[in-house]
Amino acid sequence: MSWSWSERHIEEYHRQGYTVFEAILPPSLIGDLRRACDAALVLARERSGPQAQRLQPVFGFDIDHAAFAAFAELPVLIDALQQTLSPLHTYGHRDGLGVLLEPAESAWCTPWHRDWRDNCRGLDLDRWEADFRDGDLFNQLNCALYEDSSTWVVPGSHLRPDLPCERARFPDRPIPGPELDGLDAEVRERACWQYCTSLPGARPLHLAAGDFCLYRNSLWHIGSYVPYRKRATLHDFVDTPAYRVWREQAETG
Repeated sequence: MSWSWSERHIEEYHRQGYTVFEAILPPSLIGDLRRACDAALVLARERSGPQAQRLQPVFGFDIDHAAFAAFAELPVLIDALQQTLSPLHTYGHRDGLGVLLEPAESAWCTPWHRDWRDNCRGLDLDRWEADFRDGDLFNQLNCALYEDSSTWVVPGSHLRPDLPCERARFPDRPIPGPELDGLDAEVRERACWQYCTSLPGARPLHLAAGDFCLYRNSLWHIGSYVPYRKRATLHDFVDTPAYRVWREQAETG
C-alpha cells in the first residue's frame, strides 16, 4: 500500500502533539540511509566514546552525505510536512539534521523535558510560556530507519502548562534524570523504564522502519536507549522564518 496523506495527520498533530507518516520513506532510501548511518555510528563513537547517542549535524562531518541530501529533498516528505503545517515549514537543514544512535555498553535515558524551557539555561521562561502553543515554533522530527520505541511522550501536553501531578513529580530545575551509577545492566535498564513511566500519562512512541514522526517539542518527552536494540533515527528541527527569529532572540537574550 502506497503512502497517502490525509487530514487525520493535522488532527493528530494538533490533538496529540505528534503525528506519524507511516512507511513514507521508500525502501531503497532506507537502505542508503542505513549504510550512511553505519559510518555515522563509527564516527560518533570515535569522537565521544562508546555511549555516544547522536551525531549532529551529519552535514558537518566527513561522511557520505548523498543519502541525507536525498532525504532532505524527498518530494513526498516535503509535501506531507507542508500539508500538515504550512509551505513555510522546512526540514533537512545542514545545521540541524542528525542521527540518533544506540549506546554500545549500557542503557541510558535523558531527563524528562519540554524543549527550551528545560534544557536551555538562562532562557526567559515567561517568553516560552507565552509562545509554546505557537505552531510556527517548536516542531521537530524523528524518522526511524529501524523499529524504534526509544522516545516517550505525554500526548496533549503541548497544549497546556504543567499539571499539578507533573509539578509534583519534578519540582526542581534542572530536572534530574534517573540514578544509574553503579547499577548492573538489567537493573540499570529497569531504572530507566521506571523513570520513563513515572510521569503520569507517559507512553512510548512506536515507529517502524521508514516512519516519520512530526512532533511538538514543547510537549513532555524523553529518550530512553538500550545497547541491544539497533537505532538509527534521523532527527531535526522543523524551521520557519518566525522560529529563526525566535531562536536568535532567545540565544541573544
